[in-house]
Formats: sequence, C-alpha cells, structure tokens
Amino acid sequence: MPRWDLMTSDEIGAFIASGRDLAILPVGATEQHGPHLASGCDTISADSIARLAADRANVLTLPALAYGCSLGHTDKWPGTLSLHPTTLTQACVELGRWAVANGLKKLLFLSGHGTNDAPLRSAILQLRYEFPEARFATMGLWDISERVGALYFRDGADIHANQGETSVLAHLHPEMVRPERAEDVADVTPGLKFSYAMPATTPNGVVGAPSQASAEDGAAMVSTLVEDLTAWLKAALAEEWPTLPPARRRTPHDSPNSQS
Repeated sequence: MPRWDLMTSDEIGAFIASGRDLAILPVGATEQHGPHLASGCDTISADSIARLAADRANVLTLPALAYGCSLGHTDKWPGTLSLHPTTLTQACVELGRWAVANGLKKLLFLSGHGTNDAPLRSAILQLRYEFPEARFATMGLWDISERVGALYFRDGADIHANQGETSVLAHLHPEMVRPERAEDVADVTPGLKFSYAMPATTPNGVVGAPSQASAEDGAAMVSTLVEDLTAWLKAALAEEWPTLPPARRRTPHDSPNSQS
C-alpha cells in the first residue's frame, strides 16, 4: 500500500519518479457527531476510503489532516475542535507546496466534512496560481459520483451523523458507533434561504436517520465509494492538459444584429 507515512525517503522519491505523481490528502474534522457516533468520523472515513482506493489505483496517500472548519457546530456539544477557515486554507496551501517540492504534479484533497469545501477551494486557487505546472482538485466523499451522493443524501439534504455516515463506520470501524444511542432528526433546511449553524437545525447534533444504519449498508456504500474513487484516480492519472482551441477574429456575421 503506497502510504507516505509508512515509506522511507528513498521509497517516496522512487515512487514519484516512476511517474505516479498523483497523491490524495484526506482532510477530515474532529467534531461532535451526536450521541451515537465518534468525533473522528469525518477523518477516519476520508482516510479509509482514500487508502482503499489509492491501493487499487497505485497512487500515494498522504497522512490525513484531522482538523477542519467546524465552526458551525459551535461549542453547544462537547467534541468539536475547529480551525478557522483561513487557517485550514493556509495549512493546505503549505502542504500543497511541500507536495510539489517532493515532485508531485497532481494533488487531490479528499474531504470528509462538508464545510471544508470553501477553504479547500480557496487553497486550490492559491496553489494553482503558484504552481501552474501542477494540477489540484478537491471533492467531498459524497461528490465522488452521482450514485455515491444518492447514498449519502437518502435521509436529508443537510445531513450530519446520518444513515450514510453511520453505516460507513459501522462497517469500517464498528467501535466508533453506539447504535443503541442513535436518535433520528429530520432535516429542516429545505426551502430556507440562509445557512444556519447546527444549534438552529438540530437538538442533538444529528440530522438524518442513523437508526437505519447497518454494517451491511456500510459495506455496500464502501464498495461503491472505493470503486468510483478508483475510477476517478485512474482517469486523473491519464488526463492530459486541455487542448486549446484556435483563436479567431470576430466577423460582421458574428454580430447579433447581422442577418444571413
């Protein structure tokens, strides 16, 4: 398994030099997940899926970042340790710089937490500017494919510690789940015009139906996640730079007022 933290300096250098210049950086969070799910859910899920898919695609995984932007959870419930959005952006920019310095040319930030998205996209804007010869991407676990998204959002649009997240860990790390304490909470956000911190949308830090979770459901989800992420990684490895179309001058016939 090509894991950065289990390889020596020589092994890392040789692996990248062989042309496997794509790596995944799992970005998670440490935050409350209701009364039934451990606080490391988002980190463990992203890290586990990244490793399983990277093993199949034969690409590197970097050590996971266990802290994300979790300000929306506030301090209402114990368990949350959050970075400021700009801190997460800066951390990912700095890690991206080091990744490029080691010879990597393609880097995927794989997030297990929804509100990491904006800081990660900001990091990519900076990295793309600094390293135009490299390529960067970010996605949440639920963004890997349409069928993966459908599994994650079966029980709500603004889910947290729901059926999907709970099932994945029930399969991968059952010691992180307390199924007897699962409490379902309906998603109240559809149709709202603003976004809200979690204390305004849930009484217990949960949105969704974790009572419907199972290890069997998780096994099916993990299989789909890994299969579709592996396909993405293989396509990313083979992707060429875009072919620029030829430029052409505007002619009178291009005018919206011209008649043919």
